[in-house]
Amino acid sequence: QVQLVESGGGTVQPGGSLRLSCVASGFSLNVAKIGWFRRAPGKEREAVSCIETRNFPARYRDSVRGRFTISVDKPKNTVFLQMNSLTPEDTAVYHCAYAPADGLVCELDPREYDLWGQGTQVTVSS
Repeated sequence: QVQLVESGGGTVQPGGSLRLSCVASGFSLNVAKIGWFRRAPGKEREAVSCIETRNFPARYRDSVRGRFTISVDKPKNTVFLQMNSLTPEDTAVYHCAYAPADGLVCELDPREYDLWGQGTQVTVSS
């Protein structure tokens, strides 16, 4: 079965850290684009980060650059999102999504992605 499964969400205090995982099954992440997106209650979905797994440069939205790091572990067929210095504004459901690699840097545009995971909740609260 072709799917993406996220995990690693939870509740942390401001300033804390979480590492989200996105495990792919039924296909390989050796050549792929993976994006992380989030949706907070009452807000539009927004892109967080993306990576093209053949060592193209990763991309980040401005508000998370320097705090979040996306990485890929090919033997585990998993993409991670390390999130540090979390703030309440990072509270959202986080989804990973897949797009076919096309030799270009990944796009921070959800319309480019056609396979989505179910999401994992991240809550930052004191």
